[in-house]
Amino acid sequence: MAREIYAYKCRLCGTMHYPFRMVCKECKANDFFEFDPVPLPKSGTLLTHTTVYNLPAQYEVATLGLGVVELENGMRMLGQLNIEQPKIGMAVTGTVEVVRKETYDDFYGMVFTAA
Repeated sequence: MAREIYAYKCRLCGTMHYPFRMVCKECKANDFFEFDPVPLPKSGTLLTHTTVYNLPAQYEVATLGLGVVELENGMRMLGQLNIEQPKIGMAVTGTVEVVRKETYDDFYGMVFTAA
């Protein structure tokens, strides 16, 4: 089953939000039911990146690459990078994967690879 990560579109003014907000940043509507989920695109451009070396025990890797990606629709999101030598400005493609496991829960996020 393909998983998605969603942005939320205000029904009153059409402004897209990611992550979810209780109040629209444009028209200030604050009704939870005034937003429609919209799947985020999975392709974009890497804006910046870093490597985390001191991770909590829940992560079963020694280091973790993170990057801010501008998606095709102009929204930006933070995701894990599965790229050997990332370069700012490179095209990336994301998949929704388990990014952290705990005893009873799996946490999903976007993992980007070179396009």
